[in-house]
Amino acid sequence: MNSTLLAFSLGWGEIVLILVVVLLLFGAKKLPELAKGLGQGIKEFKKATRDVQDDLQRAIEDDPAPAPPRRVAETKPAPESAPTGPTTPA
Repeated sequence: MNSTLLAFSLGWGEIVLILVVVLLLFGAKKLPELAKGLGQGIKEFKKATRDVQDDLQRAIEDDPAPAPPRRVAETKPAPESAPTGPTTPA
């Protein structure tokens, strides 16, 4: 909880003031419903981020980096020679 408070630099006085304003705006009957909806939203967000991280991790493990292409020495064609067919004696 302290890390959340430090991230927004909110003290206890500011938090109490925000809670009082929310209570006045929405009323005591709506607060549990709002908190439940907020909790479900956070739960879904965490699940989605965990799923994305798991998918990325599986993709990294399943598909190793492709090996760099090997350079094949270029072969030069043999020089053309005279046709080798049946020869007639001269």
